[in-house]
Amino acid sequence: MPDSGEAALGTLLREMQPMLCSDPYTFCVIQHRADLPPQLRVFATVHEEEGITIIAPEIDVIQSGLSGSGSWARISLNIHSALSAVGLTAAVSGALAAVGISANVLAGHYHDHLFVPWKRRQQAFSVLKQLTGLRADTE
Repeated sequence: MPDSGEAALGTLLREMQPMLCSDPYTFCVIQHRADLPPQLRVFATVHEEEGITIIAPEIDVIQSGLSGSGSWARISLNIHSALSAVGLTAAVSGALAAVGISANVLAGHYHDHLFVPWKRRQQAFSVLKQLTGLRADTE
C-alpha cells in the first residue's frame, strides 16, 4: 500500500482538524495476549520486552480488573498524514510542551493520535486548534 498521505508540514498543521474524544483512556500492561479481557475495547497495543502495553477506555480497563496508568484524553488529528511526513509530531508536541502539557503520540497509518493528561485536555485542544490558525471555540 503506497503512502498517499499529506507530507507538507504547513498543510498538515493548517488542516489537521484535531478531534477531542469525550472518554478518558488509560495505559495498562499485560504479559501475554491471552491475558487480554475479551470485553476490552482496545484502541492500540504496543509490544515491548517488558509486556504488551494496551491503550483502552479507562472504564473498560477498570471493569476488566486491570490497573491503568493515569487518565488520558485522546486527541486525534483528522488529516491523513504520510508516514514519511517530517515535523508534525515535533510541532504538536513542541506546542504542548511550551505550555507544560505532556503528550504521548501514537501514529496509525492514516492519523496521528495524542494522549494528554485528562485534566488538561481542553487546554491541549485549544493549543492544537491555535496551531491550525483557527479559534479554539470553533469545534
